[in-house]
Amino acid sequence: MKVTHKLRLSEHDAHYGGHLVDGARVLGLFGDVATEILIRHDGDEGLFRAYEKVDFLAPLYAGDFIEVEAELISVGKSSRKMHFKCFKIITARPDISASAADLLAEKILVTEAIGTCVVLVDKMRGHHE
Repeated sequence: MKVTHKLRLSEHDAHYGGHLVDGARVLGLFGDVATEILIRHDGDEGLFRAYEKVDFLAPLYAGDFIEVEAELISVGKSSRKMHFKCFKIITARPDISASAADLLAEKILVTEAIGTCVVLVDKMRGHHE
């Protein structure tokens, strides 16, 4: 099972100089796609338990558009292991103008992670997808 969300990073998301977006913003978005997988799989939002690995591979800036995905890779009694990826698909071009942007010919992997979520057994409502 795989879930994908697409969104634009705004000025509100910028945390550092040069309109750089911090990696914690992407981790929050990984939580959103994980929650959707848990709802589809178990009928409950569940809880994020831990990350095994997180790799920040490229920067993100206000104005960039991203694609965030989670894929369910293993299922335990109450645990759900997922593979997360965040890609930049449109890059802001403030060097040209405040509203300029380029559609990327190839999306850029900016963050990748493996994480585990849990759903309490008494909260599970069966497989929905």
